[in-house]
This record gives sequence, structure tokens and C-alpha cells, in this order.
Amino acid sequence: MSATHAVADTAVLTGRSLRHILRSPDTIITTAVTPIAMMLLFVYVLGGAIETGSDEPYVTYLLPGILLMTIASGVAYTSYRLFLDLQGGIVERFQSMPIGRSAVLWGHVLTSLVANAVSLAIVVSVALAMGFRSGAGVLAWLGAAGILLLFTVALTWLAVVAGLSAKTVDGASAFSYPLIFLPFISSAFVPTDSMPGPVAWFAENQPVTSIVNAIRALLDGHPAGSDLWVALAWCLGLLVLAYAWAVATYRRRLR
Repeated sequence: MSATHAVADTAVLTGRSLRHILRSPDTIITTAVTPIAMMLLFVYVLGGAIETGSDEPYVTYLLPGILLMTIASGVAYTSYRLFLDLQGGIVERFQSMPIGRSAVLWGHVLTSLVANAVSLAIVVSVALAMGFRSGAGVLAWLGAAGILLLFTVALTWLAVVAGLSAKTVDGASAFSYPLIFLPFISSAFVPTDSMPGPVAWFAENQPVTSIVNAIRALLDGHPAGSDLWVALAWCLGLLVLAYAWAVATYRRRLR
């Protein structure tokens, strides 16, 4: 099958998935509600007691971590939708048609990118209303958006693995729970040097901290330094691993 046909098949299946979301926009709203609630809680209830060592509003410090939580929450729906397709037999039906085998997965992945982009825009809009301000230029914003895009794609392919492997609907989305709470043990909410030794070591050496630090520096208009390269390495490494795992799982599932 030619690359042109594969792209066309992917576009058709992406359109199908997007139509499902348009028919139930509560999916995107639900994805954004939890991160927004966390942002409101930390800024207006707990923020006054948290020392970040910076003069910037706490919402500005907090936002990068909240954006990662939004993505982790959003990709759970990719796993859920893929699981329903498998249970309903639609994937097997697609495989009996002259379409690209990978188009089914890419349709879900691209839908996840669109849905998460909308959710992230909603969260940023609320943050702006709460006092978030950025001194970043266009290139810095594009850099932050690029990191978020890579992180979304990587987690989405991980969600594909969960959707292909799950035995129940609850199991299909449960994988995202650790991802949602991982920012709590990072620099997303407080500086890591305020944590006890072993916790601080874990926080400093897990991917969320470097990704949060890189996005925070870019949005502040400051040089991201080594955090940018470490964040990119984590995102690309996770993407390669998750993609290979998803493809292998998909092939085993459809044998």
C-alpha cells in the first residue's frame, strides 16, 4: 500500500474519532476540570503557604506541572476509546478492509493530539484569568508547545498499549492515574530542595521535573539550559519505547 493511501486512511479514521469527540464534548471538559480544580486549590488555598524562592505569582510557577497533569488525564480517553473499538469488533472489521494496518492506531493518536491541545488551551485561559503572565517571546512559546506536543505523543502511545492490553474498561484508563500524580513528586508544586533526601533525589531524577523546569524557564523568558535537553531526551526516549511497545502489542493482538 502506498504512503498516500496510508495517509488518506489515517485522515479518514482520525475524522471518525474526532466526530465522536464532537458528539460528546464533555470528554474534553472533564479532562480539563481536574487540573483546573487542582490549580484553583493550590493557588487560592495552599499557595500562600508555599515558598518557591521566586517573586512570580504562584500560578505562573504552578502552570507547567498542571499542563502535564492535563495531558496525563486526557490520554486516558485514548486508551478508553481504543478499548471500546476492540471490544466492539470494529478494529477487526477495519482489518478486513484494504486500509493501512497502522491507520487505526494513528487515528486515535492524532485525535488525542487535537483533544489535548483544546484542553491545554482551556487550562492556559483559566490560568491567565488567575494572573498567569509570561515574558516569553514567540520562539520560547513554540519551544514550550513543542515539548508539550512530544510529551502528549509519547503518553498517547503509552495509552495505546494500555488500550490494547486492558481486559476491562476501568483497566483501560487506570494506567493514567500514576501519571497524573507523578507531578506531585517533582518540581511542579514546590522546589525539590525542600523535600527530604530520598524524595528529593527521586524528584530530581524523574522525567517530570526536567520537563516542568524546561517549560517554566521558556515561559518565563529565561534560558532553559540543560533542562531543555534532558526534557527532550526523556520525551523522545519515552516516545520510541512506547511506539515500539504499542506496535508489537498491536501485532500480537491481531494475529
